[in-house]
Amino acid sequence: MKLSQKIAAAAAATLLTAGLVACSSDEEAPKPEPTATQSETPDVEETPQASEEPSEEPTEETPEQAPADGNFKKAAWAKDITIAGDLLTTVDGGDFKVEVYQVGIEKATKTGNFVDPDTNKPIIDAGDDVVYLNYLVTNTSDKEIPLSFSLVAVDAKYDDWKFIQGMDSITDFAIEEKLGLSSSAIAPGTGEAPFAWLPGEQFAFGTNFKHQANSPITFKARLTPALPDGKLNHDAKVEVEGAATIK
Repeated sequence: MKLSQKIAAAAAATLLTAGLVACSSDEEAPKPEPTATQSETPDVEETPQASEEPSEEPTEETPEQAPADGNFKKAAWAKDITIAGDLLTTVDGGDFKVEVYQVGIEKATKTGNFVDPDTNKPIIDAGDDVVYLNYLVTNTSDKEIPLSFSLVAVDAKYDDWKFIQGMDSITDFAIEEKLGLSSSAIAPGTGEAPFAWLPGEQFAFGTNFKHQANSPITFKARLTPALPDGKLNHDAKVEVEGAATIK
């Protein structure tokens, strides 16, 4: 497999070898971003007339929709939760769960951060289709869970993704606001870690990456609780996976 690279400031710089991997820290603080709302209306199936024989042909199932606004139990330190779109899968971590929603597909307004080593072209170029997802995370345990700034991390990767590094994304606050997303779940001015996450409480955050229609994808959800000083308690880390197909 090959590694995608960060687009260098000097375009003529030599590509790095595919053996390198760009890493990210568990403790990286998310950046607050605006939110908005969006909703979808499911299709309505026609009912046969009384004089006709009932059809035995299978009917297309309506995708499971996100819950209506106001039905969330938001954590005290979290931003307001607005979920729209189709539920793709639920990743069960025992003491927590992550519901993955496909919210929409938009045209990229800029390039992403990485290039394809084979072509030296951006993996996401302006005008490419980009899919937006939202993650709704719930404390399903009967206990308080102390969280660091990394909260519950979710990594998505297409099953046929050819790069060692994770998938690229773009930053466009206008699109996120239009779709009701925020890449950060923590509300501004809520203090320092650890953040008390009570039983049943929820938070949400969004992401985006290049759209590949009908592509199998794997989601890895990682919860590393915080110690009293806010640092990560690696001995208590839980990592689970879930599978779905991007529409």
